[in-house]
Amino acid sequence: MAEDDVDVGAGPSGTGCAECLAGGGWWVHLRRCARCGHIGCCDSSPAQHASAHHRQTGHRYVRSFEPGESWYWDYATGSFVQGPELAPPQHRPEEQPVPGPEGAVPVDWRRRIHR
Repeated sequence: MAEDDVDVGAGPSGTGCAECLAGGGWWVHLRRCARCGHIGCCDSSPAQHASAHHRQTGHRYVRSFEPGESWYWDYATGSFVQGPELAPPQHRPEEQPVPGPEGAVPVDWRRRIHR
C-alpha cells in the first residue's frame, strides 16, 4: 500500500453513507475510503456508493466501517490487503441498525440487494 493512497489522519465523513443520507436511500453495510474518509455503502447495497466513489476519484482502498471488521479491499486488484490503523472512529455506531439508516429501509429489503 503506497503512502499517497492512504491518509491515516482523514476521519470518516460521517456515520452512514454520505449519498444515501443526502438522497433518502439506505444501505446494507458501510465502507470507508482510506484516502479521504468518505463513507459509502457496500456493493450489496442498492446504490453501491463506495464503488462509485472509487470510480469517480480513483481512490484505491476501502476499509470496512462495520464493528468488529478491520479488513481492507483494493479496487485495483480486486483483493483483500493489509493496511494501517485509520483515525477514529473505526466503525459506525454500534447502535445503528443493519441495514440502515433506521426508518429508511424497506420491508422487502432482502429482495432489493445485490448478491
